[in-house]
Amino acid sequence: MSEIKNDLFLRACKRLPVERTPVWIMRQAGRYLPEYRAVRDKADFITMCHTPELAAEVTIQPVDIIGVDAAIIFSDILVIPEAMGMKFDMIESRGPVFHHPLRNEDDAKLLKQIDPGKDLKFVLDAVSLAKKELNGRVPLIGFGGSPWTLFTYMIEGKGSKNFSYVKKLIFNNPSLAHKVLEMLSDAVADYLSAKIEAGANAIQIFDTWGGILAQDDFEEFSLWYISKVISKIKRNDEPIIVFSKGVHFKLEELAASGADVIGLDWTMDLCEVRKKIGGKVALQGNLDPTVLYANKEKIKEETKKVLRSFGEGPGHIFNLGHGIFPDVDPENAKALVEFVKEESKVFHRKDNIGDDYV
Repeated sequence: MSEIKNDLFLRACKRLPVERTPVWIMRQAGRYLPEYRAVRDKADFITMCHTPELAAEVTIQPVDIIGVDAAIIFSDILVIPEAMGMKFDMIESRGPVFHHPLRNEDDAKLLKQIDPGKDLKFVLDAVSLAKKELNGRVPLIGFGGSPWTLFTYMIEGKGSKNFSYVKKLIFNNPSLAHKVLEMLSDAVADYLSAKIEAGANAIQIFDTWGGILAQDDFEEFSLWYISKVISKIKRNDEPIIVFSKGVHFKLEELAASGADVIGLDWTMDLCEVRKKIGGKVALQGNLDPTVLYANKEKIKEETKKVLRSFGEGPGHIFNLGHGIFPDVDPENAKALVEFVKEESKVFHRKDNIGDDYV
């Protein structure tokens, strides 16, 4: 951690004392920033992901413009299925679309094992370049999708409301589901290990669709593979964050997955979650993203509520409970970061004289 000038985020991930609560914002390198849109005017989304110089540029923008305490590499979770042979398009009004989704054994046979150093070199180059350009100002987060979330996109072919294709598959052909999930677990673990080797200081695993599963199915098809990925990641002391949206019902199990930090969506009570698992892992979150549509006084009020809910002591990384929306005013995002920096100091006064609140 010593080479990082502002290591608040890394210390908080390890539940070590901090002077204030660190803050970053999911999807912080994105369309809400005019500076991002200026880069996006030059290239489509997938080209940006595939061009290390552009990816590094937009990765660093929120550090300079918003003042966050960590950068997260600009990329997409779907670069893994893309590298496995499933091409996708990012359609502005619809999100990602696979034109040939995976639906049966014959489709699964077309998937190839990936070598991140070759097949995803553009992401690793972006990590190395962003790390160099950050020059130790703040940590750099690498990320990937959970096997279940990647699998869901691959089966559905796009976003969904009822997830009928993936549910049909796990109920009617669970052996095929497990076969593909095993393959994805190896790919994700190798990919995240390569990101650490390229310079990432922390990793976040996005389990966006974990919450669509019933409790037993979540354990079988999502949590099992998240734990497997974490166990296989090659790392030193780089913390791992798991954000499993909508999963209120397996918090203790998530805390036992090997993760250092559990991300929480905005529907969860930080205070209650801290009582359950705050002695085992740090917590990240969890302001409702739509609060950023409000005026600055309301944003300040809601920020303080989140800080009070977690309470005193280390082990909290402030974030939204999901990604920032593209039509949010950047000045509101900047105000949020400033409010966290100022209002959180009071919750860490005793950290600085060594008291243990965990």
